[in-house]
Amino acid sequence: MNIIIGNQKGGAGKSTFSVILANYLTIEKQCPVKLVDMDYQQSVIQKFEKAKLLENDEPYEVVPTDIESFPVLKRALDKNPGHIILIDLPGKLDDEGLLDIFNHADLLICPFAYDEMTFVSTVHFALVLKHLNPKLPMVFVPNRIKANAKFEIMQEVDEQLNKLGTLTPLLPDRIDFQRITTFQTPPSLMPVVIPVMEKIYKEFIYGKYEIPG
Repeated sequence: MNIIIGNQKGGAGKSTFSVILANYLTIEKQCPVKLVDMDYQQSVIQKFEKAKLLENDEPYEVVPTDIESFPVLKRALDKNPGHIILIDLPGKLDDEGLLDIFNHADLLICPFAYDEMTFVSTVHFALVLKHLNPKLPMVFVPNRIKANAKFEIMQEVDEQLNKLGTLTPLLPDRIDFQRITTFQTPPSLMPVVIPVMEKIYKEFIYGKYEIPG
């Protein structure tokens, strides 16, 4: 199963979300996962390499790559059909190398924020992928939401995104998200993380892939 995590708007928190999802699937659900770091900043692989120095055996593998190298990596990943492949996408749409990734995706997860610029970018990103892969399920995750913020466009955003896919509960803007590693999600975050992860798992992942024997 190939899950792409992306939004062409920078700062949406897709790399952090990719790690949270990988942690949840491996630690809470015992799913075999490979996390592909395709983002230009390579922040996930940096977390992975740093954590390996401090922890024991890693719960999943993080593989750094770029758009040009992905076809070779994909052939290697295809040899492990029972794995869930999470791909942290680069924040762009204008590279033809992404077309194969979009066309072979089984699920899009799109973190976003409630501001007009991010909303426009998110909808554009979703519409492009919907055109390229009309059957692709889409999940939108309100992310880094400040507790005291008032979002005048929240209702409009929710209505538009619900037409394109599924909206999850929100993830708040909390300092403990900075303490996430590729080995664990801090226990203090689990009450806010679990409702989002459970919705995604139950509705889009459970029963959709084969666990290797």
